[in-house]
Amino acid sequence: MTIRAVVFDFGGVLFDWSPQHLYRKLIADDVERQWFLDTICTQDWNTEQDAGRSLAEATRTLITQYPEHKALIQAYYERWPEMLRAELPEGVAILEALHQVEMPLFGLTNWSAETFPYARANYPFLQRFRNIVVSGELKLIKPDPAIYHASLSQVREHLPDIQASEVVFIDDVAGNIEAAIALGWQGIHHVSAERTATRLRELGVAF
Repeated sequence: MTIRAVVFDFGGVLFDWSPQHLYRKLIADDVERQWFLDTICTQDWNTEQDAGRSLAEATRTLITQYPEHKALIQAYYERWPEMLRAELPEGVAILEALHQVEMPLFGLTNWSAETFPYARANYPFLQRFRNIVVSGELKLIKPDPAIYHASLSQVREHLPDIQASEVVFIDDVAGNIEAAIALGWQGIHHVSAERTATRLRELGVAF
């Protein structure tokens, strides 16, 4: 087996992103804060923006449903950069090591088209990628097979004869890896940087 390209997910692999980072500042009580994030500004709601819904529409819709929480809802995207706390250094170290051995690198992320420019502007390691597929830009989202096909098409712009089996995808969500494997890709469920590095080497990637 030969791996000719590595595709990275971002959140949980290269980025420490969590609404908790912001809402710890806004809701002191742990139980109350968790209720708010489980009931109002939920992950499913955020995913709709990752799939292409505008931030303005998402915020307006939620405020209509929960007007008593208007200020907290507005804060979600007004202060969104505070949720993106930092890069994950061990994951980025793998990225940099692969870059050093000239492995072609690509990104495939569920991310709002409106917030991703902040990451591009503030995290130089994103320049290591030859191409990044952002779900909100395509209005497709993992684990929809269509977004994997879009990613593979981008890889083939750089490596025209590459086969799906020569691509390995790294993601911290098991279902996203299962979807990639079902399409013939190699997949690594990212649990820790150490385990991901070990699995890459098992697949024959020398770095």
